[in-house]
Amino acid sequence: MSAVERPHPVLAEVVRSGFVEGLHRGSLVVLDADGRVGPTLGDVTSPVFPRSCNKPMQAAAMLRAGVALDGELLALAAASHSGEPFHVEGVRKILAGAGLTESALRNPPDLPVDVEAAEEWLRAGGGRERILMNCSGKHAAMLTACVVNGWPLETYPDPGHPLQRLVLDVLSDLSGEPVERVGVDGCGAPVAALSLTGLARAFARCVGAPEGTPERKVADAMRAHPEYVAGTRRADTWLMREVPGALAKVGAEAVQAVALPDGRALAFKIDDGGRRALGPVLARALELMGVDSPVLARIADSPLLGGGERVGEVRAVF
Repeated sequence: MSAVERPHPVLAEVVRSGFVEGLHRGSLVVLDADGRVGPTLGDVTSPVFPRSCNKPMQAAAMLRAGVALDGELLALAAASHSGEPFHVEGVRKILAGAGLTESALRNPPDLPVDVEAAEEWLRAGGGRERILMNCSGKHAAMLTACVVNGWPLETYPDPGHPLQRLVLDVLSDLSGEPVERVGVDGCGAPVAALSLTGLARAFARCVGAPEGTPERKVADAMRAHPEYVAGTRRADTWLMREVPGALAKVGAEAVQAVALPDGRALAFKIDDGGRRALGPVLARALELMGVDSPVLARIADSPLLGGGERVGEVRAVF
């Protein structure tokens, strides 16, 4: 039986016109500053696919492989970017630095995640392109690692590729647990399963690693350039801008991980993949951890509309 088949507690409820019309169940773990497991809800030890929450550790693996990215371009290597113009330009810079063009990317073509950016792109007559896909920064950095090491370019997303084997080693190292399952992520690259506890531990280790180490370089780049990690209208960006030292990354199927500069960390997954519950659950968890910032109210706001007007909300219930 997989983790999502077990009954998990309700983390958020959907309230319309004062009536609870839906529930979002899930699991959540908080780690203390010394790495000990603190409060938990649900199953935090069985493996899940963290999806794009694995990207900081994947980027650390690329640095260990000799990639020399830093600053906003390193943040893009760990990003699920929104496809805004500065994201696209950054991915082109990564590719050009390796002597490559967009034709080398093996992620699927897509439109920008950001609605405004997508509408502007379509108005200009554009269509789906590989460089617009939210994982194109990661793929460009993976290609860079292949160029640096003389590894095959065409097969870089294959699980048996030297780069992907290195990624698994780094994920296991930073999470403190073996990778039990490997699947195919939405972008076509491998996705490794970790427990929520292992995921939170990996984030804490990225933030707490000595300066100059690959994982710390990734964490520092993401925190210094949060708009490159997500976008100008995304919760990860808001959180890293407004809570000094926080490292945040969301993943598909409603997975979220955050590490705080004091060494504490959290990770959670909403069982049904309901992204509308992400903000309310994240804000409530951070509030219970003692984070005091106006940005939490912004992150928590998940309204329900009726006739174009607000008639309810998704709210955390723990």
